Amino acid sequence: MDGWETRRRRTPGHDWCIIQLGIQGTIRGFDVDTAFFTGNHAPRISIQAACLQDEEIPDIPPRGTKLGCAATDDEVEAIDKLESGNWNCIVPMEELKPGYSGSNHNYFSVSSNQRWTHLRLNIFPDGGIARLRVYGTGQKDWSSADPKELVDLVSMVHGGVCVGYSNAHFGHPKNIIGIGKPKSMADGWETARRLDRPPIIEADDDGILLVPGSEWAIFRLAHPGVVTQIEIDTHYFKGNSPDTCKLEGCVLTTPEEEEGILQKWHLPSVKWKPLLSVTKLSSNKKHLFDSVALQLQNVITHVKITIAPDGGVSRLRLRGFPSSICLLRPSERVLSSRRFPVIVPLRAMNSTFKIT
Repeated sequence: MDGWETRRRRTPGHDWCIIQLGIQGTIRGFDVDTAFFTGNHAPRISIQAACLQDEEIPDIPPRGTKLGCAATDDEVEAIDKLESGNWNCIVPMEELKPGYSGSNHNYFSVSSNQRWTHLRLNIFPDGGIARLRVYGTGQKDWSSADPKELVDLVSMVHGGVCVGYSNAHFGHPKNIIGIGKPKSMADGWETARRLDRPPIIEADDDGILLVPGSEWAIFRLAHPGVVTQIEIDTHYFKGNSPDTCKLEGCVLTTPEEEEGILQKWHLPSVKWKPLLSVTKLSSNKKHLFDSVALQLQNVITHVKITIAPDGGVSRLRLRGFPSSICLLRPSERVLSSRRFPVIVPLRAMNSTFKIT
C-alpha cells in the first residue's frame, strides 16, 4: 500500500492531513489517485487551501514515518493553531472511484486565481489514497522581492511558463525551467534529429555547422524584467547537445500571446530583440553568458530560445531584475506587473505542472 491509509474509524469525525506545497502558486486542478485501494479507498474527499506567511506557521512536531497510530494530543494542538478547518474550500465534498485500473484517477478542476502555500486534504470518513497530484503555476510573491537582488525570471518556481515550441520528441521544453539541477536527459528538452540535415556536415570558419533549420521554444517570464545573466546547461547531453543557440526577447500582451499560440507563433509582427547572439555550445556543460539587454536595458515579457540544428538542453536560467516600468513605444504595450504571472488557454499545450 504505497499511499496514505487510515485505520477504520470507530470514533466520530473524519480524517485529514495538512500538506505544504513544494511551490507556492495558483492551482488549476487535482488528480486524486486511488490506485490499488479497491476495497478500502476513501469514498469522499474535499480540499481546502491557505496562503500562509512563515510567521503564521507554528512549530509542528514532525510525524516522521510513524505508522499504526493516530496523531497525539500535542500534535493536534499544534495543528489547531493553523485553524485549517476555516481555510478556503477549493474542492467541495466529492465522491471518489475505487482504485481499479481505468477508474482510479479522480480529476477536479479549480478556478481560483489566488496564490496558495498549504492544503488540507479531508477524507470522509476514512480510507486510502495512493497519490495526490496538484497542478498549477508557480507564483512568486513579488511584493516582498528585493528589487536589487537578481532573480531567475523564467523559472517555473516563480511563474515562468512554456507557451510554444517547434519540437518535443524526447522531452518537453518546460523541463528546462524546472526545479533544481537536472537529473538526467529525460529531465530536459530534447528534439528529434532534423531530417533536413545534409548527408555530409560542413562548418564555416568559426566552426559553426552549415546546416539548415533549427528548433525553438518560447517562454512567458514570471515577471516583466531586464535579463542580465544567461545560463544554458547541457548536462547529460553528451552526444546530442545543440551546435549553437541564440536567445531573443520581446514584449507581448495577453491577447498577443494568445494569438501567437493560435497561429503557432508564425507572427511576423512580433519584434524579437537579441539577448544572446548565435553562440557555440559544448556538450555536458553549464554555459554562462552576459545578456546584451544589460547594455540596452530592454524590459521583456517573453523569451525565445533557438537551438541549431537540433539536440537537447537540460536547463535555462535567465537572471535579472523585475521591472514594472517599461519605456516602450505605444505599440509595445506591457501589462501591469500585478497581472503577472497568469495562465492563458494553451489549447492542446500542457502549460501547467505538478507543484506538490
